[in-house]
Amino acid sequence: MVSCLHSLFFVFFFLFSFSDAAQQQIGSFRPRALILPIRRDVPTNLYVADIHKRTPQLPVPFVIDLSGRHLWVTCQHDYLSTTYRAPKCHSAQCHIANAHTCRTCSSQTGPGCHNNTCSLVSYNPVTRKSAPGEVAQDVLSIQSIKGSNPGPMVSVPHFIFGCAPSSLLQGPLPRNVQGFAGFGRSQVSLPSQLASHFGFRQKFALCLGGNGVIFFGEGPYMMQPGIDVSKSLSTTPLIVSRQGEYLIGVRAIKINNKNVPINTTLLSINARGNGGTRISTVVPYTVLESSIFKSVTQFFANELSQVPRVNPVAPFGLCFDAQHIGSSQMGPAVPNIDFVLDKDYVVWRMFGANSMVRAANNTMCLAFADGGVNHQRASIVIGAHQLEDNLLQFDLTASRLGFSSSLLGRRTTCANFNFTSLA
Repeated sequence: MVSCLHSLFFVFFFLFSFSDAAQQQIGSFRPRALILPIRRDVPTNLYVADIHKRTPQLPVPFVIDLSGRHLWVTCQHDYLSTTYRAPKCHSAQCHIANAHTCRTCSSQTGPGCHNNTCSLVSYNPVTRKSAPGEVAQDVLSIQSIKGSNPGPMVSVPHFIFGCAPSSLLQGPLPRNVQGFAGFGRSQVSLPSQLASHFGFRQKFALCLGGNGVIFFGEGPYMMQPGIDVSKSLSTTPLIVSRQGEYLIGVRAIKINNKNVPINTTLLSINARGNGGTRISTVVPYTVLESSIFKSVTQFFANELSQVPRVNPVAPFGLCFDAQHIGSSQMGPAVPNIDFVLDKDYVVWRMFGANSMVRAANNTMCLAFADGGVNHQRASIVIGAHQLEDNLLQFDLTASRLGFSSSLLGRRTTCANFNFTSLA
């Protein structure tokens, strides 16, 4: 009997030691930064990332939502994973997710449908509809960076997300997309959970394009041919709304270095949290409050008066004959549009590549839309077209936004991170 107990002891000791050694070996690599490739879906102008989730691991396509408070996925049908968990109501996970309502499920239990779990409301920013689901946990994997090259995949074993009903995944969305990846300011957004798990600074950098990239953690942010974009960023205070959205303080708008006459009180955030300038990845083109839109389009038309105008193409209000617009390294040769930020010398400059869009064969339009009088609370919403080939660094710890303005001036683009070279 004693001999048997000794044998069992050594078996358990061996298994425990092997497991501990294996965990130490796996955990010996602590990434300083992570990277996620993204792409623009042409039919919808939304940005998609394939994020690896579940066991066995599977790349799942998500729409990137800069304002979203958490990652959510539809998992009522065909969600197969041996590591899926639904935390109990009033658990620590539910508290972190700010989900305090208990829920029951009348149908057969499975992913998205468990009893005594907490309810989490997810939001589709395209349809502007929301729906309750359950707080869930599963494995999430993402690629690390070693130097300026991609490194090994690393995992968050208990990543918290929302398991939303299939009905929420409606609207003009990219094909096969299964949810939205929220980057907003909350404890369970994608950047927050990655920073918390791997112990690096709450910082991420967004670089949109036909093919683009998102960096999590510290730089360098290397773009071919050997350009570290992080070394020459302008910075401005980053404001976070009550809803976790990101705003900046635009004080004035200039076209051709001339002030555009606008009601500057609309640029401030009032006591209700309305006004100001929000940054969005799901709004395709910058949206301006009606009076600002009217001033900007009239002023721009006057500065480009030598180019014949044509009938506008929705959703734009000002269009030109493209045959009379020249081209440059920075895109169409048109007047620059400057957003003057917290100081006179801190300027986000938009060149033709970001201010204009070809709406038809011979029609080029100013890529700004009229948002009405009370559009989505903010007076200005900087859309995805204006963000393309601009690197934006969101430093949530320091509450600062770093921005590059157009990378075309440095003869590179957001597509120029080398994902093929392994360190």
